[in-house]
Formats: sequence, C-alpha cells, structure tokens
Amino acid sequence: MSHGDKIVALPEGFVTTGITTSSEHASMEHSARRIFGLQFHPEVQHTPGGVTMLSNFVKNICGCSCDWSMKGFVDEAVATIRATVGETGRVIGAVSGGVDSTVAAVLMNRAIGDRFHAVLVDNGLLRKDEAVNVVKRLRDECGVSLTCVDASEEFLGRLAGVSDPEKKRKAIGNLFIEVFEREAARIGKCDFLLQGTLYPDVIESVSFRGPSATIKSHHNVGGLLDVMKLRLIEPLRELFKDEVRHLGMAMGLPRDSVYRHPFPGPGLAIRILGPVDKEACDLLREADFIYLEELRRTGEYDKIGQAFAVLLPCKSVGVMGDCRTYERVLALRAAATSDFMTAKAHRMPYEILETVSTRIINEVRGINRVVYDCTSKPPGTIEWE
Repeated sequence: MSHGDKIVALPEGFVTTGITTSSEHASMEHSARRIFGLQFHPEVQHTPGGVTMLSNFVKNICGCSCDWSMKGFVDEAVATIRATVGETGRVIGAVSGGVDSTVAAVLMNRAIGDRFHAVLVDNGLLRKDEAVNVVKRLRDECGVSLTCVDASEEFLGRLAGVSDPEKKRKAIGNLFIEVFEREAARIGKCDFLLQGTLYPDVIESVSFRGPSATIKSHHNVGGLLDVMKLRLIEPLRELFKDEVRHLGMAMGLPRDSVYRHPFPGPGLAIRILGPVDKEACDLLREADFIYLEELRRTGEYDKIGQAFAVLLPCKSVGVMGDCRTYERVLALRAAATSDFMTAKAHRMPYEILETVSTRIINEVRGINRVVYDCTSKPPGTIEWE
C-alpha cells in the first residue's frame, strides 16, 4: 500500500479476503462469479508470495496448462521477424553488447542470417574497453556480422554544455538514429532498424498499455527522430529483463553475456550528473571498472541486479598525504531486483564498500569521496537520470 490509497467500501456480492494495517480491503472476491481483486502489485519483487498468488490464479482458477516455454517464444519471434522483414528485407541492428541488444541481435541473426547487419556505435560514453569486448563477444563468439563505428567526438560535441537529463537522452537518441542511417546508407539498402527495447522501457517512456506516467524517456523509445527512414523492429518489446535472460539461455548464449548487468543506452551520460565531457567520462570509466571488478572478485556481482557508479556535480575537501584536495564526489549504486520495475538497495557488505572506496580514491585521481546510494525503486529510479 505504498501509494497511500485504499478501498473503503466493497461492491455488492464481494467479501474481503485480505487486510493490512493500512487497508481493511486489501483483497476481495466474488466466489459465485469467480472474480478476484487485489489492491497491490502481486507481480513485483516487493510483494512476498506474489508469484504464488499469480500461479494459483493462473493454474487453479483459470485452469491454464502452463506448457508454454521460452523455446516457444524463440520459434514465434523468428517466424514473426521473417514475416515482417520478408524474403528480401534487410535489417541494421542497434547493438551495445548488453544483454538486451545481444539477445535481440542473436535472435535477428537466427531469423534472417546475413541480411542482418549489426552496428556498434562507440559514442564515447561506454564502459572501459567496452567496444573491444563487444566486438569479441558478438562477432567472434556469437557469429553476428558486426561493424564498429567511432562517433565519440560527435556525441560529446552534441552533449557539450547539456545538463538536463531529458535533453541528454533526446540528444543521444536522435544522434544514434542519424549515425545508424549513415551506416545503413554505407552498407546499402536497409529497411528496418533493430532495437532491444524491453517492456519496462516502454512503460516508463510512453505508457504502452496503461495509465502510468512518463517517468523518463529511453533513448530507444522516446528519443527517435520525427522522420525516420528506417522502420523500427523490436522483438523484445513485451518482455521483462528476467524473461530476456531466459530467452538468451534458451538460444544457447554464454551465461556471462546473459547475466551481465544492464547498461543504459545513453551510457555514462546519465551517470554523470551535470555537463558531460571526456574528462568526466574517463574518471567515471575508471571508477566504475574498479567497482565492478571488486564485485566480481568477491562473488557479490551475481547477487545484484545492477551495479554502477555515478559522478556527482559537486566537489568535497579531502586530504591526500599532507595535501588538501578539492575533488569530485562519486556515488555507488547497487540495486537488488529481478524485474527492474521495482528494486531495493543491495545490502552491500561494508568490507566491500571500504575496499572499493579506498581503491577508487587511491587509483583515480580527481575523486576524493565515495558515498553509497540506499534508495529503493520506487520512489527513486535505478539510474539517477
């Protein structure tokens, strides 16, 4: 009942089946008409027993056989892609190396083979050594035809002086499309643009199937140009993150690729609060690398849905040796979540925080203070911008 609203009177024929300390009608049913109502979200991670409630409803009340499998989704998605693209259509792929774009690219490659052309745009906002690792993962390990385009100067130039997070997202999304259209022209005739949009992206951006407010624009659903020469194709659009991972495993992708933490399309731009420049990107890249390296070394990485560092738009006084410093502040974020619609701050062991903080301050010149973000989603979002 985190919203503070509650039902105060039941419709005729309904009886209360559940209460909380703040609501006398948390759940209800009309047994004769087999209608059931809940005043909370059983599907989110914060609801204890929520999956059991949904399972009971689907199996015991609706009588579903539950014989569907993710392999069935693969077959259906491949058939849908082939029908959409046709026998001669060609697709250019918006890939980043994250689980969403990797799964989407492999699925597209399986559907249409060499008529799919994957493109990685190095926008200068990627993690440390990301471009090299993505090329190795997708081209060498997954067999996807991949081209890497270095557009880092363009993106950093477009972002110069931009502080507002929505303007950052729009600028990055628009330039992404421009770069893809140029690359499509170089490759030859392409008809479709592949994006790894997920259902949470859509809900937060455009309220796809309900009354939810637009929380933030995602670069692959809210930052598209008004006039696009390529038609959009989004085979993962109605899947949640955990479902995408199941899909990746069903297609035989390496577990390390499938269970890699998400990385946002706008990249480090929305993890640098305030204006974005190369110096800030380099600082954040090094700090984030140390953070994730320690999480992997200690085995904590696999316990977390998403972990990353955020460079704050402020400085603090510190001491290095006998000298006074006045340098940037870094925040660490670690979200415990499976569906990415809700999340809690991960209860990070203090020893890990201490080690990460010490390493970052000692090894990354320009940062002299590290803090930890304890905000849940809601009220916060997982990313800061």
